[in-house]
Amino acid sequence: MITSPTRPLIAPSLLAADFARLGEETRAVEQAGADWLHLDVMDGHFVPNITFGPLVVKALRKHTSMPMDVHLMIAPADPYITAFAEAGADHISVHPESGPHLHRTLQLIRSLGKKAGVVLNPATPVEAVVNVLDLTDIIMVMTVNPGFGGQAFIASQLAKIATLRRMIDETGRDIVLQIDGGITPKTAHEVLRAGANCLIAGTAVYGAPDYAAAITALRAAAPATSALNAAAGTG
Repeated sequence: MITSPTRPLIAPSLLAADFARLGEETRAVEQAGADWLHLDVMDGHFVPNITFGPLVVKALRKHTSMPMDVHLMIAPADPYITAFAEAGADHISVHPESGPHLHRTLQLIRSLGKKAGVVLNPATPVEAVVNVLDLTDIIMVMTVNPGFGGQAFIASQLAKIATLRRMIDETGRDIVLQIDGGITPKTAHEVLRAGANCLIAGTAVYGAPDYAAAITALRAAAPATSALNAAAGTG
């Protein structure tokens, strides 16, 4: 299990970085105080964009000690999971729609010694994860439609985040509730108040002139009473 954080985890998304300087960009956000490095893997089929594969993950592994949080937006996902695990991914998250047997996919990820995540698109209901909570270390809520960075936040997902927070709390397990899409200090406050405890931020970090200040601003968005304070025994 991943221990529940007592402050928001910040996972800059490499999708918004300068692709000509990926090693340097990775080191820069680690030095700026990021917790995880988020890597969006897209195949041009499951989502309308193409990014990178296991070779890039392997190359970047040498540049950081941060957990590498790999989001597979590919279909089928199963044939590539071992390659990403061997490349150095620490967490591997998949969509229920990217294969016929989500339970088996999560078992595979965990059998490789990696943290397993389930990703819910804006139109994917929370019921998709109900029967695999015992195998899930991360639940990621997409607050944009996947495929491109810089999109506007879909506010209707706040209710989904709150529902998932209740579901997670009922399990008693340390499942990280991660949010991806349209994250700014304002939307960060909203999703953290709804129960999230991990923020994926692309342009909010890599589009800022000062990465450390941007990360600090996102952490400072945490409300006085949230799932984070509950995890710390306060609020």
